[in-house]
Amino acid sequence: MSASNPYKLDRRALLAGAASLVAAPAFSQIASLPTEIDATNPAEPVYVRNNISSFRALDWRPYFTTTKNGVVLVDTVSRALHFWSEDLLIYRLFPTSVPVSADLTRLGRTEVIKKVEGPTWSPTPSMKERNPEWPDFIPAGPDNPLGTHALWLSWQYYRIHGTHDTRKIGRRSSSGCVGLYNEHIAELFGYTKVGTQVLLI
Repeated sequence: MSASNPYKLDRRALLAGAASLVAAPAFSQIASLPTEIDATNPAEPVYVRNNISSFRALDWRPYFTTTKNGVVLVDTVSRALHFWSEDLLIYRLFPTSVPVSADLTRLGRTEVIKKVEGPTWSPTPSMKERNPEWPDFIPAGPDNPLGTHALWLSWQYYRIHGTHDTRKIGRRSSSGCVGLYNEHIAELFGYTKVGTQVLLI
């Protein structure tokens, strides 16, 4: 403490104390929020909204016997997609949207059979039956429900795809497909190949 200028120290203390009082409510709110792993940096937790479930890294071995062609695990409960490359040098974890109801949810093993950049979209017969006002076709672009990229699965009508409506991610919001942010599906698109194994649990 400086005897020559005690006001300077007191002023600093006063400002620091005021700042801590202002910041305290905001900090306590942030600290109480759940955390997730950032898909771009799994080592760093990030604060998230409550509509997205907590993430945790998983081991591929309980779910696959081999990582040949790379493997994708979609956890419909935690609303997360895990990807491991064949050589295990790449692991990614992305938030997803999942089907709105159990009757639209298909679980089990499938694989990527086609990759499309700039996909077009047409409603399935059951979608059209439920929503006859929907258009029969939407071209690629910002209004397309499949976003910028799509991975066709061996199950008819099922896709892993992007979405331009980011509000859907982390929610039960799809008619059966698995949705990702466009930047995440673009990344996954680059890692996967025809023949990449997919498991939905």
